[in-house]
Amino acid sequence: MQNVKILFTVDDERDICLTITNVLEDNGFKVDSFTDPLVALENFKADLYDLLILDIKMPKMDGFELYHEIKKKDNNAKICFLTASELYNEEFRNKEYRALDRNLFIRMPINNEDLVKEINEITS
Repeated sequence: MQNVKILFTVDDERDICLTITNVLEDNGFKVDSFTDPLVALENFKADLYDLLILDIKMPKMDGFELYHEIKKKDNNAKICFLTASELYNEEFRNKEYRALDRNLFIRMPINNEDLVKEINEITS
């Protein structure tokens, strides 16, 4: 049986957020999910989460901005990005994030089994 990991998901589309939350909870993860990045930032607590999954394209604040704000609160936070766009991946990789592991990008669409597998690999 899988060890329970604490995850944090952010997505601007409620249906995707609910689906991902349900899939992860059904696979033994504890999930706090938010559809508003500002609310997510307000509720973030350092050292509480094993992994943060951030959508890149969100209203009010994109995933890159949220990444910076979270790192100010907890520089050791492990953060993974959820994206359906190679454009954002390349933009992100070409900025100051060159040192980030490429495996910290989860590309959508992804089937449930592969999503759980990727998260298990990232958190192990």
